Amino acid sequence: MAESHGESLPRYVAPLPDRLEAFALRYAWAIVAINVGGTAFGFYYYAGQFAGTPVLMWPWVPDSPLATLFMAASLALYKLGRPSELLNALAFIGNIKLGLWTPYTLFVLRDHYAYLDPAMYQFLFWSHLAMVVQAFLIHRYARFSIPAVAAALAWYTFDLTVDYFVPIVGGPHHTRLPAANPEAVDIVLGATMFSAAAAGAVVFTILPTFLMLATRVEKERAARRALEDGSRSAGER
Repeated sequence: MAESHGESLPRYVAPLPDRLEAFALRYAWAIVAINVGGTAFGFYYYAGQFAGTPVLMWPWVPDSPLATLFMAASLALYKLGRPSELLNALAFIGNIKLGLWTPYTLFVLRDHYAYLDPAMYQFLFWSHLAMVVQAFLIHRYARFSIPAVAAALAWYTFDLTVDYFVPIVGGPHHTRLPAANPEAVDIVLGATMFSAAAAGAVVFTILPTFLMLATRVEKERAARRALEDGSRSAGER
């Protein structure tokens, strides 16, 4: 069990060691700066895709840079004493979703990413996994209110829809895949490059949503246990 601000949470929702959580939150402004830098790099990385996308759909193109921007804003507002439940939820879903989807596609499509410089490949792989790690700091200061979870899920469901299923304006808005026609490239088990990427995006949207709601439930259970323990202690005096 992980101790979090007096809460005892199971490791599946609070996997980081307590000391690591405390250390990271103590130096949260450094993490904010790193995320702002990552956001800037990400927007630069997506410059070519912006050029080929209708302006109306730009907010749903740079998925990873937006996720790191949400994380920077979530941590900054927490440190300023003005936490935002909406930003907490957006950051949690976004950093786990994109933090897993990118390494997943880099691995599954590794032969097709052979054009990447090995250093860039490794940077993209590990920096995105670090997004998953930092997402698990958020439970320390978030309640994951139902309205915030619903709003964040609505944002990422819409993002998933326009990325792979109903683009609304122009073509699909997912991160460019390493093929001119990803739907024509077979990968494994009958899946194409496009369908493999879409399947990963669906799974990695559902997973953080489950974890966020599970964290809310576990926090409520921990609060009830603390209340019951306090009542028993008072009754024994």
